[in-house]
Amino acid sequence: MIGVSVGTAGVGCGDGPEPLPFGTGLQAACPDGGRAMGRGAAARSAAALIPMSSIRQTRSMWWDRGLRSLAAAFSAAQRESREVLMPNLGVAIVRQYERGVVFRLGQVRNVREPGLRFMIPLVDRMRKVSLRTVTMPIPSQQIITRDNVSIGVAAVAYYRRVDPVKSIVEIENVEAAVGQIAQTTVRNVVGRSLLDQVLTDTEKLNESIKHILDRITQQWGVFVLLVELKDIELPPTMQRAMARQAEAEREKRAKIIAAEGEALSAGRLAEAADVMADHPIALQLRNLQVLSEIAVEHNSTIVFPAQLLSSVRAVNRFVSKERPEHAEAPTLVP
Repeated sequence: MIGVSVGTAGVGCGDGPEPLPFGTGLQAACPDGGRAMGRGAAARSAAALIPMSSIRQTRSMWWDRGLRSLAAAFSAAQRESREVLMPNLGVAIVRQYERGVVFRLGQVRNVREPGLRFMIPLVDRMRKVSLRTVTMPIPSQQIITRDNVSIGVAAVAYYRRVDPVKSIVEIENVEAAVGQIAQTTVRNVVGRSLLDQVLTDTEKLNESIKHILDRITQQWGVFVLLVELKDIELPPTMQRAMARQAEAEREKRAKIIAAEGEALSAGRLAEAADVMADHPIALQLRNLQVLSEIAVEHNSTIVFPAQLLSSVRAVNRFVSKERPEHAEAPTLVP
């Protein structure tokens, strides 16, 4: 068997000496009776399989990656030296929104206020705690409500550290702990509610979630300011069903309003009929008003209602009753 190794320097046998540069040939014979390979078809084929351009590109790529990793490590070391080495040397700067918890030989000594603070070198160590409000998004999660409807709920929580010592001593990672307990609380509270309550009583659910989170995180020195359900995703089938329900509700309201209008109209018409029955002249005045309305349209033919003649007679009787007996009543001849 003849083993041929191809490297960046040249071509050589697997068990032979170091690879020779391309184009110089191999002067030694390969083991197992193999013949020496010089400049020929084997060297040209090996060089064709691995072009020098790809080798150069690989070298440059690894070189760039190494430089970037060294630069990142150097910047991280600088940050660590500023944040760790300076407090260990006995000098620390605490910002306005921070508090510095000083550990002396592993025990909590005190809490330092903002400003330039001095400590015992190599004995005291300070850990800074930010007191600013943290915005923590709660990712969307699938929740099954009490009426067996699967919905996606996303929320957001606002909290801040109020006790620097507890936030360091009582728990290892405050951010991760608050995030996990917030997801669990949202799932439990929404899962115990009906879909209609989730859609309409959002404020009540927010207060319930906030109360539970605040009670749990109080032992960690954390105060939960606000929790809001910001996104509720409904299944497409449920969206269509709710759209049909809303449309049916609107149609029901429209029919009820129309029926109430008809009832009011019928009552008014009945009252008008009673008035006209007691005062026949009112019907005649109404007829005359209808005639005037028809005449406005410039019609050449006016059709009188059949009851006009009886109305004229009723008017004559009414007028004769109302006038004194010695006065002569005018007579309307139909």
